[in-house]
Amino acid sequence: MQTFGLIGYPLGHSFSQSYFTEKFKKENIDARYLNFPIPEINELPDLLKKHPYLAGLNVTIPYKQQVIDYLDELDPQAKDIGAVNVIKITWKNKVPYLKGYNSDVIGFSRSITPLLKPLHTKALILGTGGASKAVAYALKQLGLLFRFVSRNPQHPSHVSYQALTPEIIKEYKVIINTTPLGMAPNTDVAPPIPYEGITQEHLAFDLIYNPETTLFLNKCANKGAVIKNGLEMLHLQAEAAWEIFNQA
Repeated sequence: MQTFGLIGYPLGHSFSQSYFTEKFKKENIDARYLNFPIPEINELPDLLKKHPYLAGLNVTIPYKQQVIDYLDELDPQAKDIGAVNVIKITWKNKVPYLKGYNSDVIGFSRSITPLLKPLHTKALILGTGGASKAVAYALKQLGLLFRFVSRNPQHPSHVSYQALTPEIIKEYKVIINTTPLGMAPNTDVAPPIPYEGITQEHLAFDLIYNPETTLFLNKCANKGAVIKNGLEMLHLQAEAAWEIFNQA
């Protein structure tokens, strides 16, 4: 039986195990999917020693960038993005060979594209973690200019939450939340942006899918913005990950 799994910490929020378990059952695939909550990324080598039959891993918060140091090879796109959420594992003489990919960019791009209009030329990316890098890569491919919003700006192109003004919000008509702010069970929080700058021309996208409508999306919807959560993106990236696991 093929075995796949998910690494991250914590994993209480993850949908991957239930998604793939249901997929395997529905499609009569002889495989299983396990959760591996590892408190530190340096536990990955030991995990592989304990499970010398793993065919692939998904990677979630907070290891999408840290895991790169443990890989033998990077897909060119994942290298450009600087983050990995899919690892294909091949074994030779009981030694694992790990190749990293990024299916987040596929999921996000396919999910947001139908909502984009000609006026959507600039985007704000809330957060600077691993998922934000896939979002930025996708936006670049789609021809949108973007800026990262961070609590602690590390680059001249980044802007702090404190520096955001309603005028900036009005200029950037696509706003994407890549932070965990608002994720269950902490549903009463939202990224601290000046929501008074949101208009009916705005598109707000939240990578969070639980709850279905985060406080961030609710605040934007109240201003007339088009909103979308991350559930479809998750489904799309999961199917892309399955294709990666099964490619020769």
